[in-house]
Amino acid sequence: MSIRFTAKARRGLAVVVTVAGLTLGAAGCGGGGDDDKKPEATATTSQERGSDPSAQENEETEPLAELKGPNGLLLRITSVERDTGGFVTVNGDLRNESDKVLNLPAQLSGNETEVIRNGRSLGGATLVDSKGRKRYYVLRDTDGRPLTTTGITSIKSGVGVPVFMQFPAPPSDTMEVSLQLPMFASGTIQISG
Repeated sequence: MSIRFTAKARRGLAVVVTVAGLTLGAAGCGGGGDDDKKPEATATTSQERGSDPSAQENEETEPLAELKGPNGLLLRITSVERDTGGFVTVNGDLRNESDKVLNLPAQLSGNETEVIRNGRSLGGATLVDSKGRKRYYVLRDTDGRPLTTTGITSIKSGVGVPVFMQFPAPPSDTMEVSLQLPMFASGTIQISG
Protein backbone atom coordinates (compact mmCIF):
# COMPACT_ATOMS: atom_id res chain seq x y z
CA MET A 1 0.00 0.00 0.00
CA SER A 2 2.82 2.47 0.81
CA ILE A 3 4.53 1.82 -2.55
CA ARG A 4 1.34 2.82 -4.39
CA PHE A 5 1.01 5.93 -2.25
CA THR A 6 4.64 6.89 -2.95
CA ALA A 7 4.20 6.37 -6.70
CA LYS A 8 1.02 8.50 -6.71
CA ALA A 9 2.75 11.22 -4.70
CA ARG A 10 5.68 11.28 -7.12
CA ARG A 11 3.35 11.52 -10.13
CA GLY A 12 1.44 14.31 -8.44
CA LEU A 13 4.66 16.17 -7.66
CA ALA A 14 5.79 15.77 -11.29
CA VAL A 15 2.50 17.23 -12.52
CA VAL A 16 2.78 20.20 -10.13
CA VAL A 17 6.39 20.90 -11.20
CA THR A 18 5.46 20.64 -14.91
CA VAL A 19 2.49 22.96 -14.54
CA ALA A 20 4.58 25.47 -12.58
CA GLY A 21 7.30 25.38 -15.26
CA LEU A 22 4.79 25.92 -18.06
CA THR A 23 3.16 28.76 -16.16
CA LEU A 24 6.50 30.50 -15.58
CA GLY A 25 7.47 29.95 -19.23
CA ALA A 26 4.22 31.46 -20.46
CA ALA A 27 4.62 34.43 -18.12
CA GLY A 28 8.16 35.01 -19.40
CA CYS A 29 6.95 35.01 -23.00
CA GLY A 30 4.08 37.39 -22.37
CA GLY A 31 4.13 40.90 -23.76
CA GLY A 32 5.27 43.69 -21.53
CA GLY A 33 3.19 46.37 -23.16
CA ASP A 34 5.45 48.85 -24.98
CA ASP A 35 6.23 46.79 -28.08
CA ASP A 36 7.09 49.93 -30.08
CA LYS A 37 9.89 50.79 -27.68
CA LYS A 38 13.37 50.22 -29.12
CA PRO A 39 16.16 48.75 -27.03
CA GLU A 40 18.23 51.34 -25.22
CA ALA A 41 21.60 49.79 -26.00
CA THR A 42 22.79 48.13 -29.18
CA ALA A 43 25.58 45.64 -29.61
CA THR A 44 28.74 46.93 -31.20
CA THR A 45 29.51 45.17 -34.45
CA SER A 46 32.90 43.60 -34.93
CA GLN A 47 33.63 45.91 -37.86
CA GLU A 48 33.26 48.96 -35.60
CA ARG A 49 35.89 47.53 -33.27
CA GLY A 50 38.23 46.59 -36.10
CA SER A 51 38.42 42.82 -35.58
CA ASP A 52 37.48 39.88 -37.74
CA PRO A 53 33.70 39.47 -38.08
CA SER A 54 34.06 35.69 -37.67
CA ALA A 55 35.72 35.96 -34.28
CA GLN A 56 33.89 35.16 -31.08
CA GLU A 57 33.65 38.28 -29.02
CA ASN A 58 32.54 38.73 -25.42
CA GLU A 59 31.96 35.00 -25.02
CA GLU A 60 33.89 34.17 -21.88
CA THR A 61 32.71 30.79 -20.68
CA GLU A 62 34.71 28.42 -18.52
CA PRO A 63 36.50 26.04 -20.93
CA LEU A 64 36.38 22.27 -20.43
CA ALA A 65 40.05 22.08 -21.46
CA GLU A 66 42.79 24.28 -22.86
CA LEU A 67 45.37 22.94 -25.29
CA LYS A 68 48.48 25.08 -25.78
CA GLY A 69 49.96 25.21 -29.24
CA PRO A 70 52.97 26.82 -30.90
CA ASN A 71 53.72 30.57 -30.87
CA GLY A 72 50.87 31.56 -28.56
CA LEU A 73 48.02 29.56 -30.12
CA LEU A 74 45.49 28.27 -27.59
CA LEU A 75 42.57 25.92 -28.24
CA ARG A 76 39.83 26.35 -25.61
CA ILE A 77 37.31 23.48 -25.66
CA THR A 78 33.84 24.78 -24.75
CA SER A 79 31.63 21.71 -25.36
CA VAL A 80 31.90 18.03 -26.21
CA GLU A 81 28.54 16.50 -27.09
CA ARG A 82 27.50 13.02 -28.14
CA ASP A 83 24.87 13.25 -30.92
CA THR A 84 22.09 10.71 -31.42
CA GLY A 85 23.50 9.84 -34.85
CA GLY A 86 26.63 8.27 -33.37
CA PHE A 87 28.92 11.31 -33.52
CA VAL A 88 30.85 13.40 -31.02
CA THR A 89 31.10 17.10 -31.79
CA VAL A 90 33.86 19.11 -30.13
CA ASN A 91 33.35 22.89 -30.12
CA GLY A 92 35.91 25.42 -29.09
CA ASP A 93 37.72 28.66 -29.66
CA LEU A 94 41.13 28.84 -31.34
CA ARG A 95 42.82 31.93 -29.93
CA ASN A 96 45.96 33.88 -30.79
CA GLU A 97 47.44 34.98 -27.48
CA SER A 98 50.60 36.42 -29.03
CA ASP A 99 51.21 40.04 -29.94
CA LYS A 100 51.36 39.45 -33.71
CA VAL A 101 49.30 37.89 -36.49
CA LEU A 102 49.88 34.12 -36.56
CA ASN A 103 49.68 31.87 -39.60
CA LEU A 104 48.24 28.48 -38.69
CA PRO A 105 50.68 25.60 -39.13
CA ALA A 106 49.90 23.30 -42.04
CA GLN A 107 50.39 20.32 -39.69
CA LEU A 108 46.95 21.00 -38.14
CA SER A 109 45.38 19.56 -41.29
CA GLY A 110 47.10 16.23 -40.67
CA ASN A 111 49.05 14.25 -43.23
CA GLU A 112 46.33 12.45 -45.18
CA THR A 113 46.48 13.37 -48.87
CA GLU A 114 42.70 13.53 -49.26
CA VAL A 115 42.30 15.94 -46.33
CA ILE A 116 45.25 18.14 -47.36
CA ARG A 117 43.80 18.40 -50.88
CA ASN A 118 40.75 20.17 -49.42
CA GLY A 119 42.71 23.05 -47.87
CA ARG A 120 43.59 24.15 -44.35
CA SER A 121 41.57 22.53 -41.58
CA LEU A 122 41.80 20.90 -38.16
CA GLY A 123 41.63 17.51 -39.90
CA GLY A 124 44.66 16.22 -38.00
CA ALA A 125 42.72 16.11 -34.72
CA THR A 126 42.03 12.78 -33.02
CA LEU A 127 40.11 11.54 -29.99
CA VAL A 128 41.82 8.81 -27.99
CA ASP A 129 39.77 6.39 -25.89
CA SER A 130 42.38 4.95 -23.52
CA LYS A 131 39.86 2.61 -21.89
CA GLY A 132 38.76 1.11 -25.22
CA ARG A 133 42.25 1.43 -26.74
CA LYS A 134 40.97 3.21 -29.85
CA ARG A 135 41.81 6.37 -31.75
CA TYR A 136 39.05 8.25 -33.58
CA TYR A 137 39.89 10.50 -36.53
CA VAL A 138 37.90 13.50 -37.74
CA LEU A 139 35.02 12.35 -39.93
CA ARG A 140 34.99 13.10 -43.66
CA ASP A 141 32.10 13.71 -46.04
CA THR A 142 31.62 11.81 -49.29
CA ASP A 143 34.00 14.17 -51.11
CA GLY A 144 36.77 13.60 -48.56
CA ARG A 145 36.39 16.98 -46.84
CA PRO A 146 36.97 16.80 -43.09
CA LEU A 147 33.97 17.60 -40.86
CA THR A 148 35.79 20.34 -39.05
CA THR A 149 36.42 24.05 -39.34
CA THR A 150 38.25 24.80 -42.59
CA GLY A 151 39.80 27.79 -44.31
CA ILE A 152 41.52 29.45 -41.34
CA THR A 153 44.95 30.55 -42.51
CA SER A 154 45.82 33.21 -39.93
CA ILE A 155 44.47 34.74 -36.72
CA LYS A 156 45.00 38.31 -35.57
CA SER A 157 46.56 39.04 -32.20
CA GLY A 158 44.13 38.67 -29.29
CA VAL A 159 41.38 37.21 -31.48
CA GLY A 160 39.54 33.91 -31.09
CA VAL A 161 37.92 31.99 -33.93
CA PRO A 162 35.10 29.48 -33.25
CA VAL A 163 36.05 25.96 -34.34
CA PHE A 164 34.45 22.51 -34.35
CA MET A 165 35.54 18.94 -35.03
CA GLN A 166 33.26 15.94 -35.49
CA PHE A 167 34.33 12.37 -34.69
CA PRO A 168 32.73 8.93 -34.58
CA ALA A 169 31.36 8.40 -31.08
CA PRO A 170 33.15 5.99 -28.77
CA PRO A 171 30.96 3.44 -26.93
CA SER A 172 28.26 5.03 -24.76
CA ASP A 173 30.00 3.99 -21.53
CA THR A 174 33.11 5.97 -22.53
CA MET A 175 32.74 9.45 -21.08
CA GLU A 176 36.39 10.59 -20.95
CA VAL A 177 38.68 10.88 -23.95
CA SER A 178 41.87 12.69 -24.84
CA LEU A 179 41.82 15.29 -27.63
CA GLN A 180 45.01 15.48 -29.67
CA LEU A 181 45.86 18.07 -32.30
CA PRO A 182 49.26 18.18 -34.09
CA MET A 183 51.72 20.60 -32.43
CA PHE A 184 49.36 21.12 -29.44
CA ALA A 185 49.50 19.62 -25.98
CA SER A 186 46.82 16.95 -25.56
CA GLY A 187 43.93 17.44 -23.15
CA THR A 188 41.43 15.21 -21.38
CA ILE A 189 37.78 16.09 -22.03
CA GLN A 190 34.43 14.79 -20.79
CA ILE A 191 31.73 13.80 -23.30
CA SER A 192 28.22 14.96 -22.45
CA GLY A 193 25.00 13.49 -23.77
